[in-house]
Amino acid sequence: MKIEVAYATPEKQLIVEVEVQESSTVREAVINSKLDLKFESLDLKIVPVGIFGKKVLKPEEQLVKKGDRYELYRALLIDPKQARANRAAKAKK
Repeated sequence: MKIEVAYATPEKQLIVEVEVQESSTVREAVINSKLDLKFESLDLKIVPVGIFGKKVLKPEEQLVKKGDRYELYRALLIDPKQARANRAAKAKK
């Protein structure tokens, strides 16, 4: 079965197609993507994963589904609430 795994940084975005068995977990599919070879700071064993914007709560247990695109999430640089507050404060000036 084929699935896709996507990862992006501000400088580079990549979506790879991965061939997996139906009995594979989401985490196994992510590891099989080998995206860590393209992004050296990426740890596929622990990176948070989502499916079309919704976080996978247990990627080590959830099985893959044909046609899914798994997204790997980066850590936030700033809390979104703080970013909005900063923009609002800047706009007031």
